[in-house]
Amino acid sequence: MMNDTIETGKPVRAIIADDHPLVLLAIDNLMSGYPDIQVVGRAADTVDLFTEIDCTPCDLVLMDLYMPGPSESTGFDIIRQFKTRYPNVALVILTMETEATTLQRVISLGVDGLVSKRDRIDLIHVAIIMAMARECYIGPAVRAQLADASVTKRLDFVHAILSRRELEVFTQYASGLGVSEIAGRLGRSVKTISAQKCAAMRKLSLQSDAELFRFAAEYGVGPKGLAQTR
Repeated sequence: MMNDTIETGKPVRAIIADDHPLVLLAIDNLMSGYPDIQVVGRAADTVDLFTEIDCTPCDLVLMDLYMPGPSESTGFDIIRQFKTRYPNVALVILTMETEATTLQRVISLGVDGLVSKRDRIDLIHVAIIMAMARECYIGPAVRAQLADASVTKRLDFVHAILSRRELEVFTQYASGLGVSEIAGRLGRSVKTISAQKCAAMRKLSLQSDAELFRFAAEYGVGPKGLAQTR
């Protein structure tokens, strides 16, 4: 079991895999400073990685997402193969990837950790310890990418369901302006602004101003949120 190593106090036997020699060296140097981790193997491509795992007992593999290997294999394919062949070995992925859809897909494949190379390098140790405790660790840079994508997706939903004028009124009302103030700013009648506000609330199934403000906060519907989508 993954957490047996932690419970017995034995060092985590780790194999590290990256096709960039300097990255491999930096990770190796980092891990050598932790008495609870022992690097037992290194690999520069996926073929060497699987050979290394087959020959060297290990508890965890720290692997770059995009490793050289068979031309027909993608990073996702390698993760699937790894999880099938070595179900009892923890897998932590390192990556420079910033595409939220790709990052989410990596997580969905059941990895035990996902850390961006943009994160502090010492967070690799945190990821390893959490992975050995059967807790999937997601680094701060990855979490930020996923959060930004979530806000964008929510804003796209709001833009799709509301007309331009309804969105304009909804946004200004959510920012704290009253109906009369909005009417004055936009050069429309109070009755028109009120009707557009009500229409927006109806389309979004909001029953009260309290729900409107809560929705705006959760979905990022405000001047800042709108600026991100322009």
